[in-house]
Amino acid sequence: MLDQPYYLLRSKTTGQYLVARPFLPGRHPEEPTDPYLLLFVADFDALSYLNTHAGEFASQFAIEQGDRRQIKAISARWGYKGVGIVNDPLVPQVDFIALNQS
Repeated sequence: MLDQPYYLLRSKTTGQYLVARPFLPGRHPEEPTDPYLLLFVADFDALSYLNTHAGEFASQFAIEQGDRRQIKAISARWGYKGVGIVNDPLVPQVDFIALNQS
């Protein structure tokens, strides 16, 4: 699934990547969970996501392209639990996948 290139959103000011924290059944919705790096299948999907859900902040993000090796390195460096692949940026529909960091 990670053989194709994906697109990531990165803050121009802090350098941090846009992440999601999935809801886990049985836990309080505001209880923090491990972050997952958000990935988009196309650059225009990343722009659509930003414009739909955070239009006022869109200019503060840059789009980066990453392959499997780069995504694994980013996840290890920032301590992400895995990735969240955004299938529909307007809804949004996200598939969360835990990564093996070893």
